[in-house]
Amino acid sequence: MSNSEVRVLEGSLDATGLRFAIVVARFNSFVTERLLEGAIDTLVRSGAKRGDITVVRTPGAYEIPMVTGQVLAAGGHDAVIALGCLIRGDTIHFDLIAGEVSKGIAQLGLAFNVPVTFGVLTTDTLEQAINRAGAKAGNKGGEAALAAIEQARLYQAIAASGPELAGFEDEEPQGEELDGPQ
Repeated sequence: MSNSEVRVLEGSLDATGLRFAIVVARFNSFVTERLLEGAIDTLVRSGAKRGDITVVRTPGAYEIPMVTGQVLAAGGHDAVIALGCLIRGDTIHFDLIAGEVSKGIAQLGLAFNVPVTFGVLTTDTLEQAINRAGAKAGNKGGEAALAAIEQARLYQAIAASGPELAGFEDEEPQGEELDGPQ
């Protein structure tokens, strides 16, 4: 196959007509509200209508996967954006919560076949969190929104390519039947 025959599927950054849910933790709201503002601003600037954005608030980051699961089960969204802020303290609490939240969000995206993007800050200091919420290091809420748009469009492109994605075009897939270990 020459380079001219290579198919490339990728998502665009056009949010027109897409519906989004943003699951945002209230804990550390000084930071998470800035992440939320960045996400909404990015979605709207990319073509989403404000009426196609639903914000769902959780008490803290630990609850984000549980609430995201409920949002996904209810359906009606092309992507979910998870926003929160965890700041390391003197105990292992940070490590436990950060691990569970990231694993939970990833598992839900796989289980529901809907993009779920990770905009949960995991920082050592409040200053780092503020910097990542729009001060010096950009707005990670906006970045999570861009990833959600691109992923939603990529999922659409993959679905639209159908059997062609696997190179089968108009024929049924052929393969060996496996009976397990011989």
